[in-house]
Amino acid sequence: MINTAFAMGQSGAQGGQAGGFTAFVPLILMFVIFYFLLIRPQQKKAKEHQNMINSLKKGDRVITSGGIHGTIVSLDETTINLEISDNVKIKINRGNVGTALQGSTPRKKDKKTDK
Repeated sequence: MINTAFAMGQSGAQGGQAGGFTAFVPLILMFVIFYFLLIRPQQKKAKEHQNMINSLKKGDRVITSGGIHGTIVSLDETTINLEISDNVKIKINRGNVGTALQGSTPRKKDKKTDK
């Protein structure tokens, strides 16, 4: 009878150790899911935005993160000078550029709408 009780005690201790590891399996799976659904796409988007900012050049049309449309007049490592209207220029940080518009030529004035 003593041998049977001793054997049962050992197998119970081994089951407890395995139960500790299996408790972490759902946490590991949740991290993997968060990585592929949240972290990885956000890193990809940030990398694309950084590449877009690095490829800006004089004459490009951009939209800032605040919604201001303008044409790049000059730029340096950290700032960009935008012309938002005739003889109206503003200086912004490079990181505040939200979107680079297709085509780098400024729009032509329409005699009917612009005076």
